[in-house]
Amino acid sequence: MRFKRCTKALIVCLLCASSLAAQKEKREPLTSAEIEQIREAGIDPDARITLYDKFLNEHAATIKALIPRAKTSARGLRVDEELQDFTALMDEAGSNLDVYSDRHADLRKSLKKLTESTPKWLEILRALPPQPSFEISLKEAQESLQDLSTQADQMLVLQTEYFKIHKEEKGQERAEPK
Repeated sequence: MRFKRCTKALIVCLLCASSLAAQKEKREPLTSAEIEQIREAGIDPDARITLYDKFLNEHAATIKALIPRAKTSARGLRVDEELQDFTALMDEAGSNLDVYSDRHADLRKSLKKLTESTPKWLEILRALPPQPSFEISLKEAQESLQDLSTQADQMLVLQTEYFKIHKEEKGQERAEPK
């Protein structure tokens, strides 16, 4: 009888714990002020990508500042969280590039900044001494960075060629179909 009560109590506790874990909020890599800046720049694709570059540079600087600190579990957790935020931001920037490339928005200025930033970020990620607590996040960040770097490089080349041919569309937020 007592065993059944304990088993039931354990099951109830496990169910409550799993529902609490499911309700745990997803990490947001941007502050509410930064999110608002991104929203406001939504109508200006070049400004929006420039903001992503700025925020990614800030996250990269935070990661770089954590490199010389002592290898503790707290540092490992902090690096892991920063890497996850950095990866999420790179993925968001890449998604925005996908949308804007279809529109033929003139992003050459922001793409140039982005292509100049990505090697610096890679250098920071490579400087991180390996630690099991953030090994997976580091690998994901490096893969996401490679994807974003390739995407930005290719898009800059394509846009340079496109706007050589379509000079009348330079500086536009989107090319209107003809």
